[in-house]
Amino acid sequence: MDNAPLILLAAGGTGGHLFPAEALGVELIRRGFRVRLVTDERALRYTGLFGRESIDLVPSATVRSRNPISLARTALMLGYGTLIAANLVRRLKPAAVVGFGGYPTLPPLMAARLLGVPGIIHDANAVLGRANRFLSSRVRAIATSLPGVLDRDPALSAKTTTVGTPMRPAVLAAAAVKYSPPEVNGPLRLLVVGGSQGARIMADIVPGAIERLEPALWSRLVLTQQVREEDMSRVRAVYDKLKIKVELAPFFTDLPARLASNHLISRSGAGTVAELAAIGRPSILVPLPGSIDQDQFANAGVLSQANGALRIAQSDFTSERLAADISAYAAEPAKLTAMAASARGVGRLDAAERLADLVAKVAGI
Repeated sequence: MDNAPLILLAAGGTGGHLFPAEALGVELIRRGFRVRLVTDERALRYTGLFGRESIDLVPSATVRSRNPISLARTALMLGYGTLIAANLVRRLKPAAVVGFGGYPTLPPLMAARLLGVPGIIHDANAVLGRANRFLSSRVRAIATSLPGVLDRDPALSAKTTTVGTPMRPAVLAAAAVKYSPPEVNGPLRLLVVGGSQGARIMADIVPGAIERLEPALWSRLVLTQQVREEDMSRVRAVYDKLKIKVELAPFFTDLPARLASNHLISRSGAGTVAELAAIGRPSILVPLPGSIDQDQFANAGVLSQANGALRIAQSDFTSERLAADISAYAAEPAKLTAMAASARGVGRLDAAERLADLVAKVAGI
């Protein structure tokens, strides 16, 4: 096994970047490859395929400001990270380096380019992320989750393959669970998750929406919500007052199983639209506003245009609006069933295999 080809996987330290990397890693190992992950310190809190012994941390920095001093510091840190990554690539001699987005992918992929190692990037979004946009002209191949992402750029489109978003085993297991709509007067299971950046808006809006529901729905509701520690007490106080069955936590390690077991998912952040599609669940999507390229809005649009989700701009996301939507879906569970089927029609379950094929081809193996 020590002589097996090594593939370096590079990803930013959030789930949206790490989970597709993990899914590809599982498939590559199944095919007899070795894999290591190059990332930042945030990745150490995630559990899964990559243990600490298979993770290499490389310094990086994110462009957060147009201030010249800030830009200079970021450039220096990325340059330093590239030197560290170059030493890592020389030592490990990988057959290819595959990046999944986020600024921590820049040093290892730039090092790969400098040393002549084939580079590949994967982007899960409907709009190429900033780090991947910078790398797109510097890698051998580009893989996208969705078709048409680079159609307007012939040079990049020529080396682009649409593969879908690789799904880790937990998602594939959840995808095997058939959707069961809520029964009349039976439990209505609502999962509310916002990701690292979107949980605050959910803490601000969702409790007020639950308060506005008809009391008959309070007894039916089984609510699971991601809540930041600083918002926990005020959110819990509302649900305790209403006697709602609720589970609150800052982070869920078993999110795919929770997606599969709920009737309606209200989700801020579209980075995991692919998981909702693969599992086939109806959702309310509230894209994070303010991003330069509006990638989350575009991602959510993929499901909403397929009638698999309801997309609500954050400016329109109010407690009154959400209460009305939850009430309407609770009254017509057949709509939820139709949304689940439409979402599943968008999903791809073989993306890890497709991407592994591309990696092997580019690596010449």
